[in-house]
Amino acid sequence: MKSKMMTVAETVDWLAANDGFLILTHRRPDGDAVGSAGALAQGLREYGKAAYVLYNPDTTPRYERFINDYIAPDGYVPEHIITVDTAAVDLFPKNGAEYIESVSLCIDHHPSNANYADLICLDGSCASCGEIIFEILLSLNGKISAKSAERLYVALTTDTGCFSYANTTANTLRIASLVVEAGAPQKELNRMLFRTKTRSRIKIEGMIFSGLEFYFDGAVAISVITRNMLAETEATEDDIDDIAAIPGAVKDVLVGITIRELTSTRDCKVSVRTGPLVNSNDICTRFNGGGHAMAAGFSLDESVSEIKEKLLRILPDHIPKT
Repeated sequence: MKSKMMTVAETVDWLAANDGFLILTHRRPDGDAVGSAGALAQGLREYGKAAYVLYNPDTTPRYERFINDYIAPDGYVPEHIITVDTAAVDLFPKNGAEYIESVSLCIDHHPSNANYADLICLDGSCASCGEIIFEILLSLNGKISAKSAERLYVALTTDTGCFSYANTTANTLRIASLVVEAGAPQKELNRMLFRTKTRSRIKIEGMIFSGLEFYFDGAVAISVITRNMLAETEATEDDIDDIAAIPGAVKDVLVGITIRELTSTRDCKVSVRTGPLVNSNDICTRFNGGGHAMAAGFSLDESVSEIKEKLLRILPDHIPKT
């Protein structure tokens, strides 16, 4: 199916002309997905529309407060399905599978988007989907409410590591300033999202740091998170939020890779983080994954050792020759 590409202005016109929206987030939703969905639902309601978010069983307690007010009630029959921050249908939550063939609009910032929706508002230059949602709501309502601002701040900060990642742009910072002016509780959110760690998080970080493996003269760092590590530290999904950033934080590392066991030792999620010299998306597309130039991922039904072997085989194709 070929999607029709939409500008922000066209998207605003379409939202204004339609009603009965159900917004979907991706599996294991991060702050950008939850914040974008919550902000969009809030903004549409302020405009007078019926807008709900599909309950996502993967949502962690850290983010529930930003989405709970918008969860669709039992029996709600939507007229239009909207997805946010979701690049492909294989990222839909299990309870969203019934909507795969009927997505009216996708709002996204992933260049690897599979164009599965009838309409798509896509801007790959944005650090977060929240930046696009901001522009849509500002045009739709003429302002950003405090409730939407709070959720947009979550979206902006979690996808940029509180504005420390290389994907942060001047536009990201401009929008962040505007949502703080609109009422986003910056200090409270920064402390909750970035300055507070549980004991389990500290323990599993220690395991990751002590277990880091380096390859290609230190250009590549690989960390592994096994099911046993999670059990031993009693770490939850909240505790490992954005933990994939750790390997790439080591000096001189060009490619930071995190391999995590999911439901079994042969069900793994791989997260790749890079700097401007290496393209994460190019690496992950070789395994039918994708994402951004400096942050991408893929999943494989293989063991950690098998995945590591495959990665080490192809990584020389992507690391700059010195």
